[in-house]
Amino acid sequence: MFQLIGIALNNTLDDRLKEYAAVAKAMNVDAVALVPGPNFTRVVIHPFMSHERPFMLVVPARGRPAALVPNLELRSWDLVGFDGAVFDWRDQDGYDAAFAALLKNLQIGTLAVEGQVMRVFVHHALLRAQPELKIIDAEREISALRMVKTPDDIDALKAAIVISERALERTLASVRLGQTEKEIEQSLIQNLFAEGAEDLSFDPIVAAGDGSARPHAKARNDYAVSAGDALLLDFGARKHGFAADITRTVVLDHATDEVEEVYDTVLRANLKGFEVTRAGVTSHEIDDAVIGVLEASPFADRIRTKTGHGLGRDVHEAPYIVRGNHQVLPAGTVFTNEPGLYQIGNFGVRIEDDVLITEDGCASLTQFPKELTVMKC
Repeated sequence: MFQLIGIALNNTLDDRLKEYAAVAKAMNVDAVALVPGPNFTRVVIHPFMSHERPFMLVVPARGRPAALVPNLELRSWDLVGFDGAVFDWRDQDGYDAAFAALLKNLQIGTLAVEGQVMRVFVHHALLRAQPELKIIDAEREISALRMVKTPDDIDALKAAIVISERALERTLASVRLGQTEKEIEQSLIQNLFAEGAEDLSFDPIVAAGDGSARPHAKARNDYAVSAGDALLLDFGARKHGFAADITRTVVLDHATDEVEEVYDTVLRANLKGFEVTRAGVTSHEIDDAVIGVLEASPFADRIRTKTGHGLGRDVHEAPYIVRGNHQVLPAGTVFTNEPGLYQIGNFGVRIEDDVLITEDGCASLTQFPKELTVMKC
C-alpha cells in the first residue's frame, strides 16, 4: 500500500480539513483560508505553484470547504480528492467573478489568513468581492499545526539531512586553497543532487575569510580561499517536501588562537542548547541559555543572531527560538540550534544542528562532526 510522506495512512483529507476548521472555531472566526505554500501542501499533499493566478482553499468553522482554482489546474486539482465546492476561472476572463461566487457560497463575515504567505493582490480581490469582509492575520495559529512533526515528517527530515551530510563530506574533501567561494558552492550543489536531493532548501551560503562574518553572505567569484581562512557552509537538501538546514565552519590549513577561542565559544553555546532542550521548555529559555554563553565570553560584541528557528516544510517556520517568545515547545518540535559569532572585516563562526524535541530531552538529527576541523588542503 502506498504511503504519502509526511501524512499517516489513517490521516485523510477530511481529517486534515477538520484541523483547520477547528482553528477557525478556536479563533471565533467564520473560516480559514490557505494559499499555495507549506500549509496548503500539508492539507492537499499535491504541491501547487504560487504565481500570478490566485488559488485558494477556504475551510469554514462549520459547513463544507470551498476552493478557488485556476481553470488550467482543474485536472491536477482532481487528484486531491476534494469534494467541496470549486470555483474556477480562466485567464481570459479574470478572477473577480470567481471570488464573488466563492464568498457568496461561503456566506462568511470573518476570514483568517496566513499573513506571511497571502499576497496583497489576493487580499484586494477578496475585498473587491466583499468589501465588508474582515480579514485577520492568523499565521501563528494556522502554521502551529505544522509544528509537531509526525513520524513520517521526521523520516523525511532525516532523509534530507543524510543527503546533506554526505554532500558536505564530499565537498570538503575537494576543497583546495585558491578555489573561489563560487567554485566551492557549485561543488556543494552538484554533490547535493548527486546524493539524491530533490531540490535545494535554499541557495547555499559558502563564505570564507571576511565573508564568513556576514551571516547571509553570497558566494563570491573573486575571492579565493587562503590559508587561515574560516570557511562557513550553510545549506540543505530538500527531500519528500522537507528541508534540511545545516551549518559547519572549518578552518583552512591552520587556526589562530583567536579562531580557536571563538570556535570553542560557539560550540559551547551549541551544546548548551542541547542541555536545556526538552518537552515543555520555551523558546525564550533555549535562546536565553544559548545566547547567555556567548554573552559571558570575551566576544559578546560579535553576537548578531538568535539561536534558531523551526524547520520542516519551510526552512524558517515556527517556533522562532528567541528571547521574548514564551511559546511552550512540545515533543515532536524540530528547530535549528545555530549560535554564531561574527566580526565584520575579520571572520565568523556558526555551528548549526537540526534538533528534535522529545519527552525526556532532545535528539540531534544532524550527525556531522562539529569539533574544530583544520583542513590541510
